[in-house]
Amino acid sequence: MSKFFIGKESITGDFIDITGEDVLHIRKVLRMRTGETLTACDNDGTDFECEITDIDDKHVTAKILKSWKSENEAPIRVTLYQGIPKSDKMDFIIQKCVELGIDTIVPVKTERTVVKFENSKDENKKQQRWQKIAVEAAKQCNRSRLPKVTGPMDFKNALEMAGNSNLVLIPYENEMVHGLKSVLRDNSSAKSIAVFIGPEGGFAEDEVKKCIELGFHSVSLGKRILRTETAGLTVLSILMYELGDVG
Repeated sequence: MSKFFIGKESITGDFIDITGEDVLHIRKVLRMRTGETLTACDNDGTDFECEITDIDDKHVTAKILKSWKSENEAPIRVTLYQGIPKSDKMDFIIQKCVELGIDTIVPVKTERTVVKFENSKDENKKQQRWQKIAVEAAKQCNRSRLPKVTGPMDFKNALEMAGNSNLVLIPYENEMVHGLKSVLRDNSSAKSIAVFIGPEGGFAEDEVKKCIELGFHSVSLGKRILRTETAGLTVLSILMYELGDVG
């Protein structure tokens, strides 16, 4: 059944009002008609099975048949601070992290980031595109909460934001003492976790040093060096297995 995210303000009594690009998708792509059913989500954990009662160019009105609390979200909230990679790797990272249960993705401009933005307008355009990819992935994998993709952020600001998490991890190829498994074992009660992943060239030594000075955990992911588009997915998969909803 097709799924659409709505705001709580779109719910009036027993009816929901779907607007925006979803209307075009329902009418032209799915070719749905009155009497057919769809699933709507209020982006706060509640799903609704609805029957379409009216369709026009700008609105789809549907009657709520039943509702239920979704159990599709993980008990931990993970934020990925991803060093911005080249080409379309970011698209892949966002799509797969959403499937694995990510809460927030922060594209980070690091010392070794090659990608450059012309101006704030260019950054906003990228952010809107990335957020759209996250929304589509969330619909396809039946999420009950929309993950957020922020605009590109400087490394310094990313460090400040990450400080709000219970646990901050920075996988680093030169870490020889602390493995991810042991750090997670010592922080098994963490409910909000931040993960820093470098771009293609990895983090500069002074960036890793700043993280450690702030009390963040430098961890090893094993003997092999992972690509930037692989590292975040690997950490997220392990987090969901150890602390989340995979078992």
